[in-house]
Amino acid sequence: MTHDFVYDANPMRVRFGSGALASLPEELDLLGLNRVLVLCSPGRRDTADRIAGLLGNRCVGVRADAVMHVPADVAERAAAAAVELGADGCVTVGGGSAIGLGKAIALKHSLPVVAVPTTYAGSEMTPVWGVTTKGRKETGRDPKVLPRSVVYDPDLTLALPVEISVTSAINAMAHAVEALYAPDANPVISLLAEDGVRALAAALPAVVAAPGDPNVRSQALYGAWLCGTALGATTMSLHHKLCHALGGTVNLPHAPAHTVVLPHVLAFNAPYAPLAVAALSRALPGEGAPADRLWRLACELGAPTSLRELGMDEADVDRIADEVTSRPYGNPRPVTTEAVATLLRAALAGDQPVATA
Repeated sequence: MTHDFVYDANPMRVRFGSGALASLPEELDLLGLNRVLVLCSPGRRDTADRIAGLLGNRCVGVRADAVMHVPADVAERAAAAAVELGADGCVTVGGGSAIGLGKAIALKHSLPVVAVPTTYAGSEMTPVWGVTTKGRKETGRDPKVLPRSVVYDPDLTLALPVEISVTSAINAMAHAVEALYAPDANPVISLLAEDGVRALAAALPAVVAAPGDPNVRSQALYGAWLCGTALGATTMSLHHKLCHALGGTVNLPHAPAHTVVLPHVLAFNAPYAPLAVAALSRALPGEGAPADRLWRLACELGAPTSLRELGMDEADVDRIADEVTSRPYGNPRPVTTEAVATLLRAALAGDQPVATA
């Protein structure tokens, strides 16, 4: 039976398709933007410069200093530059780092963001912001950080390295997984989440085999869009709290940390989330529990499977477990410090996830 729910759709515009980048000036026209600051990470400078050329004198500058977890000092400098340059909006080019930096500026100065994603991170579809100060990542939700327009051009993902493609896509799946058992889940978002996981799980082996194939890249980006939509419409639970702590406190890379942790959190929550398990059983290939299928898929794709290989030590376990249980949040299964520490040790070692009653 369908449980009681509330569905509140995020007001945003999406343009999807090969070559969609050429439509970026039109998107700015629709929003009335004439002086935009282009934001990217150092590795995306070439694409950002290409966009600056496309925009001509409507681009007031390019900042290529976006880094993961949005350090507060980086956000402060970028926000100050936006004001100094008289920007009336920002165009973010890249993954979660660039989009997160644009959101930090939007949070402070209410400048609209137009996102041009080049990974499968999904941040472009959410009103969630995050800034890291002194090793602690603070997050929140505010409608003014939600990008006003998103331009999905699969051609921009063709050069995305395979290893980053894999972890970024599993990161996207994590959004859908938690949306399926979120305290504010609803039937519309659950359908999107299930189909997003299905699309990504089908596309990833093909991306690894033929990363330059525009058709499989398009399917993967489609799945990432659906998963990002699920992230933006629901409240995230234990998995995302863990990954935020691993990023802000231990500075682990965002997408690889999601990739390692997801099967373990799903195994932990599965006994308390039968509808999510049913949906994921339909969406994921193979046999067995969804957590096992995800773990095997990561192994087959050559993704990291242990937190130790990402740079975490045993000494980090207890402080992460304490941080993750220091504040209340919705999760289908009650969360204790001991349970989180046990989960983290399994993820640290790279063990196969084990469901516990």
